[in-house]
Amino acid sequence: MFSTAIAGSLPKPEWLAETNKLWPKWQAEGDALLQAKADATLLWIKAQEDAGLDVIGDGEQSRQHFVHGFLEQVEGIDFENKVTMGIRNNRYDAQVPQVIAPLRLKGRVHAFEAQLARAHTKKKLKFTLPGPMTIVDTVADRFYGKDKDPVQGRIDMAFAFAELLNQEALALQADGVDIIQFDEPAFNVYLDEAADWGVKALERAAQGLTCTTAVHICYGYGIEANNNWKKTLGDEWRQYEKVLPALAKSSIQQVSLECYHSHVPPEMMALLKGKDVMVGVIDVASNVIETAEQVADTIGMALKYVPKERLIACTNCGLAPMSRDVAMKKLQALADGAALARQRYA
Repeated sequence: MFSTAIAGSLPKPEWLAETNKLWPKWQAEGDALLQAKADATLLWIKAQEDAGLDVIGDGEQSRQHFVHGFLEQVEGIDFENKVTMGIRNNRYDAQVPQVIAPLRLKGRVHAFEAQLARAHTKKKLKFTLPGPMTIVDTVADRFYGKDKDPVQGRIDMAFAFAELLNQEALALQADGVDIIQFDEPAFNVYLDEAADWGVKALERAAQGLTCTTAVHICYGYGIEANNNWKKTLGDEWRQYEKVLPALAKSSIQQVSLECYHSHVPPEMMALLKGKDVMVGVIDVASNVIETAEQVADTIGMALKYVPKERLIACTNCGLAPMSRDVAMKKLQALADGAALARQRYA
């Protein structure tokens, strides 16, 4: 009851990459960089296990960014000539690569880190991939929408990415990954499109998987642009109201969402009847460490809407831009709070 997991990313050690940044520069090259990525992955596997988490991830230590880490192994994308583009409906600008030709995988994308993680933990292993809708919101299209309706081009490109994600997801399953999670923060931005074709593209990405499938839908990392956007959303954040009913009807088995210190009405969780719900009980936009009591209280509140056997305690989002020390303490708070909740609500 109340198993624990992180949403995905963890801070990169200072010897691997710049710290406290969402798009950090690597501190090494070539074989030295590969070794540093492996070392950081093992460090965080050990930290998660020491904290007592039930589901372990690689912390996305081998990826500069949760989207671009996948895109780097895709043909048809020009990384040399990046352009500035507003992403998440122009919430903030980012330097993004351009899609200039049909999309194909160059080969395996995440075999190195997935197989490394699988070899070093006996616990359930979760691996994260960017969702197709979020990918198309993080690249500039110079191919799929060319000479046709740009909206249809966006949809076509999303399904093209979904096919590639599916290829890698099936390979990750063969690597021994227990849970494959697709990250779709764009679902909280393009609400009608998410409920219309976004969930369908997500299901295409998960097609044929027999391992557990999950989707993570958050309000973004704890960076200034996201925090400022949240201030404009009012007293109630009802974005989930659009997409959760569509996900409840989908084949995706687990849904991760924000809860603690958010303005999401908790009754939104009831829209996910029949799904496992990864309830965000750890705030990623604050350096304040949650107490076990606060985590257990949040779990208790969520139990009004989610059955005990379907509730997973999780972080609101990734912890990548945080300090390593704060992230370590938040992992411990997550595990301790879930343990307290088991005592309270057994």
